[in-house]
Amino acid sequence: MNLIRQDKIKEYLEGKSVATIKEVHELFPDVSLMTIHRDLSALEEQGVLTKHHGMVKYLRYKDDVDFQVRMEENTPGKMSMVKKAVTLIQPYTSVFFDAGTSNLLLAKNLPDINLNVITTSPGIALELCRLHNPTVTVCCGSMNRRNMAVSGQNTIEMLEKINIDVAFIGVSGYTENTGFTCGTEADMLIKKLVINKARVKVMMCSAEKLERLMPYTFADISDADFIVTDGAMPEEFISAAKEAGVTVL
Repeated sequence: MNLIRQDKIKEYLEGKSVATIKEVHELFPDVSLMTIHRDLSALEEQGVLTKHHGMVKYLRYKDDVDFQVRMEENTPGKMSMVKKAVTLIQPYTSVFFDAGTSNLLLAKNLPDINLNVITTSPGIALELCRLHNPTVTVCCGSMNRRNMAVSGQNTIEMLEKINIDVAFIGVSGYTENTGFTCGTEADMLIKKLVINKARVKVMMCSAEKLERLMPYTFADISDADFIVTDGAMPEEFISAAKEAGVTVL
């Protein structure tokens, strides 16, 4: 019976992407909440979902999601975001790009202007080598092969010494209750530090990231100055941003 129940949970989450544990329990009123927790823990071990603060998130791919897979997803939407993000970059400023597919595409389309670019992505740094004018600083640290980013204490110590005009921050998920989230503690610590240091904070958040829940919160909507999106966002999201004084592009 538990395998049948777990299959139904997978089917339910595949359709919703994210749900509360209470909602999952309501699917099976005849079993205890403890039983549902055991089912969810079993599915989490299989890489089907992740649990966090009373909520569960369905993982479409194991390790949610390999960098190259994400790079090939939603390219038209990401290009729409890139065109908006480029308008926020001015010559002779210090710009930070954290690792992520949207920021890598932004680097591929960056004009050849005088900039100081700081990044935690070796891939972004290599991409910028095609340009003559930007000065590129790559943070040191331990390489995460899954998200193609460096992180760790050395990364944090280096970023603490650098001043940033504009920071472009990748977003893995957003919900009204949890704010902007990411997948690892190391990434969360870097994003928090950069948000505290940057004069202008830009969240790169496509519509598909809404209602996704990842384990670590790194910012609230009010922490952003701009949110760059790939299309029409829900009215409640736009209203929340406007109330916080944030511009949605």
